[in-house]
Amino acid sequence: MRTQLEALQQASLARLEGAASVADLEQIRVETLGKKGTLTQLLRGLGGVSAEDRPLLGELANGLKTAFNAALAARQLLLQQREMDLRLQAERLDVTLPGRCPPVGGRHPISRALGEIIHIFSEMGFPPATGPEVEDDWHNFEALNIPADHPARQMHDTFYLPPGPRGEKRLLRTHTSTVQIRAMENRRPPLRIIAPGRVFRCDSDLTHTPMFHQVEGFLVDEGVHFGHLKGILERFLHLFFERDLPVRFRPSFFPFTEPSAELDMGCLFCEGRGCRVCKGNGWIEILGCGLIHPAVLDNVGIDREKYSGFAFGVGVERMAMLKYGINDLRLFFENDVRFLEQHARL
Repeated sequence: MRTQLEALQQASLARLEGAASVADLEQIRVETLGKKGTLTQLLRGLGGVSAEDRPLLGELANGLKTAFNAALAARQLLLQQREMDLRLQAERLDVTLPGRCPPVGGRHPISRALGEIIHIFSEMGFPPATGPEVEDDWHNFEALNIPADHPARQMHDTFYLPPGPRGEKRLLRTHTSTVQIRAMENRRPPLRIIAPGRVFRCDSDLTHTPMFHQVEGFLVDEGVHFGHLKGILERFLHLFFERDLPVRFRPSFFPFTEPSAELDMGCLFCEGRGCRVCKGNGWIEILGCGLIHPAVLDNVGIDREKYSGFAFGVGVERMAMLKYGINDLRLFFENDVRFLEQHARL
């Protein structure tokens, strides 16, 4: 037994010295000290030796185990350091190489168009104003002279929410005209603002989405007439599209303006000759507008005999589609990286 222990010690220490990797060391440890290892098997045989020899052999076995563990730890530290050096050598970076620049993002086409609209009107003296997106029935419909039986107030066109704490009707605003009402309630003429923001309607197709962006603009002062509205909108379209295109006003109807009109602009793509975009007539509908209805002035406590005003509302997505040549409104909201990269470079 003693001879076997001494031979095992020499052999195991030699194997440790010759190990080439940390994995080899683990294999040697298991074969020596594991449940079925050589040292474990020898120790199980101590029960068959005489009582006089057992203490000496136990001491030799413990010494072998201590020496083996010490040699194992030393060799493991050496091999780990060697493997780390090889890894660092293999993964060494050449700091003289040029760096990799991360991809640079760009503004979303809606954000870019909205920023241009705000900038143009701000330069003309219309500061931007904001209001809540969750509105009540008064600011979204009643104050704007929209009757109770108007189709816009039906559930198929408006997103209604649970009633408020006092039982009032609540909804997602369908236009930013609500900001116009809030401004006229809290301030006195002369008033001149634009109201950019998100609005919500139950609609979804190539040219409509449940959420879109609108810019409402209005002016209230003494002696305001339709000529002022015409001049402001012609100037806006010229600056936004960077082209001097003809415009026309077609009679229309909106509950909150009287008289009301639709503004058409000469087609950007065919210059009046007729194409698929303008449906062959040479004109593109741009926005709705008109003089503020006297009933709206009454609802907000403004003297209709002294003051008058105009209002208009333009859809930002429509303006962006025309300016950037986009034929499907849904592309703005699908987050297709190819689409966003294409228009970030414009």
